[in-house]
Amino acid sequence: MVVTIKNSHVVKPAKPTRTGRVSLSEWDQIGTITHVPTIYFYKPSQAPSNAIISNLKDSLSHALVPFYLLAGRLHWIGRGRLELECNAMGATLIEAESESKLEDFGDFLPSPEYQNLIPNVDYAVPLHELPLLLVQLTIFQCGGISLGLTISHAVVDGKSALQFMSEWARISRGEPSGMLPFLDRKIMRAGDPPSAPPQFDHAEFGLPPLLLGKLNSTEERKKKTTIAMLRLTKNQVEKLKNMANEGRSTDTSSTVRGYTRYETLTGHVWRSVCKARRHKPEQPTALAVCVDSRRRVQPPLPDGYFGNASLDVIAVSHAGELLSKPLGYAASKIREAIETVTDAYVRSATDFLKNQPDLTRFQDIHALRGAEGPFYGNPNIAVVSWLTLPIYGLDFGWGEEIYMGPGTHDFDGDSLLLPSPNEEGSVILAICLQAAHMEAFKQCFYEDILLN
Repeated sequence: MVVTIKNSHVVKPAKPTRTGRVSLSEWDQIGTITHVPTIYFYKPSQAPSNAIISNLKDSLSHALVPFYLLAGRLHWIGRGRLELECNAMGATLIEAESESKLEDFGDFLPSPEYQNLIPNVDYAVPLHELPLLLVQLTIFQCGGISLGLTISHAVVDGKSALQFMSEWARISRGEPSGMLPFLDRKIMRAGDPPSAPPQFDHAEFGLPPLLLGKLNSTEERKKKTTIAMLRLTKNQVEKLKNMANEGRSTDTSSTVRGYTRYETLTGHVWRSVCKARRHKPEQPTALAVCVDSRRRVQPPLPDGYFGNASLDVIAVSHAGELLSKPLGYAASKIREAIETVTDAYVRSATDFLKNQPDLTRFQDIHALRGAEGPFYGNPNIAVVSWLTLPIYGLDFGWGEEIYMGPGTHDFDGDSLLLPSPNEEGSVILAICLQAAHMEAFKQCFYEDILLN
């Protein structure tokens, strides 16, 4: 696919905004601190392309007034820590066109071609020169549109990014603002000095298990990966939930709470991956679970909290236990991990991070440092849920998208659960695994459902 860049714009806030350095919370500075890509595809618009790009530029400049943090730049301040400088340097908006047609994308399975539709972030450039938000509007030969964007995870998590996108779209449609961002991050930062020692043992900050007999993950990181998008119908999801909850009380008066869709599906993915990788029974394996703490801290975070408020906790088991026991066992391990995230746990984890002399080892910076940072590939996996996020219906004035999904992600063990846009209750799993394991995984993923 040939994509021609027609123009690149620096879009700055439409009005003067706050300037100066802003301290980030500990949660902004760990995990993925690089940019995270997403992509939207739209049917052809009646409006001419120059009108579309003009409106997009204008609405983005107005959106960057309340969301002025996204117009700033990050700075390293030593000890693996970052600060955000509010300097209105702006976001990048790229105009492009392609001779391809929407029909060429089939079912929009993420592919390496997406790299041509999403702005590239050059991490060889000093961090303080990199935009936090880069957007590419591509017009196809058929008149169809793609909107590819990549946004710094050091500034926002998924919920915050979607809040920004929704508000930008509202402005683009000419509608009044909805929820303004809550920008004060002090409420998610540790005290000064932090409490010592932390109240809990935070296993999630250690390195996950290695393959038996291995001293590091270097070899596994180098192996070729591939991506699959697997769909489960509403009936298949319900079948898995029934399998997970088999033997648990279904009496509505009971205090026993059935396993959720996320717990069930993630447990099923975890077991299927262990099968596909042919782990020995004694192989330890970790599952990273991303938990939104907004309603788990006390008091709850204000609506519109704009920043990272998600914690990665881990469920750990052995492949033999996961595969020899029913699906409910895997779901129970995931629930245990999720239920550790209480107000006290969040505060303790924040103190733990504040006490660290350097945060580098907690940063998943594949793009920057290659083999450093935690690795949730073989024998581990990470499953992020977008099941409850308002990811669909983004209309900038030319109609709602016909497809929305993750951009390219090529790290073994990365996976994402999305609600299907076409059938209520059905789910899509976007997963990246080593190419050598993918076909076996697909078979295992559907086999258990068919056999039960």
